[in-house]
Amino acid sequence: MSDRKAPEKKLLKALAGEKTDSPPIWLMRQAGRYLPEYRKVRAEAGSFLDLCYSPKLAEEVTLQPIRRYGFDAAILFSDILVVPDALGQKVAFKEGEGPVLDPVTDSAGIAALGSPSGVKAALAPVYETVSRLKQSLPADVTLIGFAGAPWTVATYMVGGRGSPDQAAAKLLAYREPDTFQKLIDILVEATVEHLSAQVEAGAEAIQIFDTWAGSLPELSFERFALKPARAIRAKLKARFPHVPVIAFPRGAGGMAEHYFRETGVEGLSLDTGVSPLVARDRLQPIGCLQGNLDPLLLVAGGAEMRAQAAHILEALGHGPFIFNLGHGIVPQTPPEHVGELVRLVKDFRA
Repeated sequence: MSDRKAPEKKLLKALAGEKTDSPPIWLMRQAGRYLPEYRKVRAEAGSFLDLCYSPKLAEEVTLQPIRRYGFDAAILFSDILVVPDALGQKVAFKEGEGPVLDPVTDSAGIAALGSPSGVKAALAPVYETVSRLKQSLPADVTLIGFAGAPWTVATYMVGGRGSPDQAAAKLLAYREPDTFQKLIDILVEATVEHLSAQVEAGAEAIQIFDTWAGSLPELSFERFALKPARAIRAKLKARFPHVPVIAFPRGAGGMAEHYFRETGVEGLSLDTGVSPLVARDRLQPIGCLQGNLDPLLLVAGGAEMRAQAAHILEALGHGPFIFNLGHGIVPQTPPEHVGELVRLVKDFRA
């Protein structure tokens, strides 16, 4: 047995509330279509879900941005909709359309879903990918597992696809809140099982993506976004006290501080609309922040990208902070701009 001490992982230090010499950096959708090496593997895989369920190929695309840029964290390559797929809802990804699901629109459809306890068996290939990554990632890179938050996943399950206003899910939640709550409760349990299996396979931190949290009014936000996130975090903490949780309630706005305090998550990921200066004063005293460069600045590159990245670093880089985007990398992003951003962040000194 080696006496060599494992290197401290910068991202885990930040999530523990420590200031690091320079902020750790990873980017949402860092494995994706902007990379030519990803496009090659994606073409080989067949369908998008086939790529998610192929441990060898999913491992490869997860590793690609680590090799190219030296990010401080790798996030498992998968999708938030593997959970409804595991629950027995038909899910397909169509070129030019995105995800298409057989909608679940009433109590009968909810009752027909599979048990959350079956998620681990259904998603075994995903956990094999995590296990492979645990062995193949560099020793100083943190492995992040993830899942969609119940509200965001429910919007796809009820609407049958993504939508600009989440109307189908909102109307079911408003007209039949108790029926909709049953779906949320199933998703809380399924998400806990899914994330637990990722941790058991080697994930060292967890991110919960609530992409559509900002579309909910305050009382619905409390019930369908905040409370489920709090329940998931509490259940994970009971099983894995050492594993930190990052939440991304995109668009939470004025509810962000309340959400951060009430859920108990260790990290809060910020969307582009949050002022770094306000976040420094109101949110960073609560815990680690993550964010929040506009993905289109990464497309544009140049002086404006550098100036706005420097603004975020100066505002938030003197406390516990992880540099990221306000949402995911978009496909038209030039890879060289990502490299420039990584160098800028790594050169910053708090």
